Amino acid sequence: MPLRWQEVALPLLVITLLIALKYLPMTAHLPLSRAAGVVAFGYAAFLALRLLQPEDGLMVDGGWAELRPSMVEYFACYGAAALAAVLLFAVIFMGSAADTVQLVATYLAALLLAGGSIGIGLVGLFTNTRWDNRQVRHRSATGRETALDWAEVRSVRPNWRGITITGTTGRITFSQFHGGAAQLAKHAATRAMRNAQTSTKAFATL
Repeated sequence: MPLRWQEVALPLLVITLLIALKYLPMTAHLPLSRAAGVVAFGYAAFLALRLLQPEDGLMVDGGWAELRPSMVEYFACYGAAALAAVLLFAVIFMGSAADTVQLVATYLAALLLAGGSIGIGLVGLFTNTRWDNRQVRHRSATGRETALDWAEVRSVRPNWRGITITGTTGRITFSQFHGGAAQLAKHAATRAMRNAQTSTKAFATL
C-alpha cells in the first residue's frame, strides 16, 4: 500500500518543531537535536519496514483470509514502550541531576510514548480482521465483533485510524499497516462500486 501524506507530514512536522524549539531560550538547553535524530532514525526504520509489509492477506482454513500485524506495527508498539521505559527510568533515578524543565519534558515524552504504544497495540496488534466471499468480520481488542456482508458495503475511506469500510448496518476500521490491508481495501472498494452500480440500475428500473 502506498504511503499516505500523513505518514510523510507527521515526522517532518515533529522534526521541524524540535529544531524550532532548540532556538528558544527556555528550551535551548534540552537535548532536542538528539531527539530529532532519534525521530529521523525511527522514521528511516519505519520506511524500511514499510517495504516489507505484505500486500496480500494470510489464507486460513475455511476459505478465509486474515490481516496480520506487520513489522511496522511491532516495531512502533514495542519500540515506543521500550523508549518510554528508558525515559521513565531516567526521570525516577536521575531526576535529582536534571533541572525542572528537562525533567518535565522527559516525563511528558515518556507519557506520550507509552500512550502511543498502548494505542498501537489496541488498534493494531490485538485485533482480528478476516474476510471471505460472503462477508468481512472484525474483532476489536475488547472482544467486540462486527460483521458486514459484502452486499451491504457502501464506501471505503481512509481516516486517521486506518481504513474504514462502511455498510448499511455498521462499519469496520482496520489498520493500513496490517499485512494484507491493500488487498482488503481494494476488494472492499470493488464491492462498494458494484453495489452502487446495482442500486443505480435497480432505481432506474422503478
